[in-house]
Amino acid sequence: MLIVNNLKKNYHTLKDEIKTLHNISFELKENEFISIVGPSGCGKSTILSILAGIIDKSDGIIICDKTIGYMLQDDLLFEWLTIYDNCLLGLKIQKKLNSENKKYVLDLLEKYGLKDFINMYPNNLSGGMRQRVALIRTLAIKPEILLLDEAFSKLDSQTKKFVIDDIFNILREEKISCIMVTHDISDAITFSDRILILQEKPSIIKKEIITNMTEIPSKRVYEKEYLKLLKEVDDNV
Repeated sequence: MLIVNNLKKNYHTLKDEIKTLHNISFELKENEFISIVGPSGCGKSTILSILAGIIDKSDGIIICDKTIGYMLQDDLLFEWLTIYDNCLLGLKIQKKLNSENKKYVLDLLEKYGLKDFINMYPNNLSGGMRQRVALIRTLAIKPEILLLDEAFSKLDSQTKKFVIDDIFNILREEKISCIMVTHDISDAITFSDRILILQEKPSIIKKEIITNMTEIPSKRVYEKEYLKLLKEVDDNV
């Protein structure tokens, strides 16, 4: 679905060139969930911004012909638009607003417990509810690949668990592949098929870890494997 080969990103100042990413290479397969972890400032979010077309790469090859959705840490809702209009915004921009897609958005709002709020404004909602609106706005364009950039870091633990569980289930049901940038190693282990660990910049992929935690049926085996993976990730971050 997505091939990244020798991706580089350099930033230039008046005095110097700052090398952020150096020869980053990986592939994203169908129905796969990849997490990217690493020290603060190592370029994790830069990778997603390049994949989303927000910033340009300095060098390297990116091959992708799929629809990409991008969900950020901040919900970026427009305060003067209703919840419903916020959710339709991506469809309007892409000129895909039709009765079928409107119904799809309404179905998502109902599924996430927000149908009664469609005519309200973002300042009437809690942080967790706002993030769910941002999720629905992203899913409205029916992405084949979803990029999550620390999308849950501002939520309290209970709300975060509810939202991320819902997202994971939707990704599996709708067969959406995902790349998630996170500082939460627990989330990376729990939801990912693979974890890419970046080193300090100029960043390279220091280690790739295959998890397969979602395929473990036994709670006892799950806990044993979880602790093993937790130590492996901690030792390399």
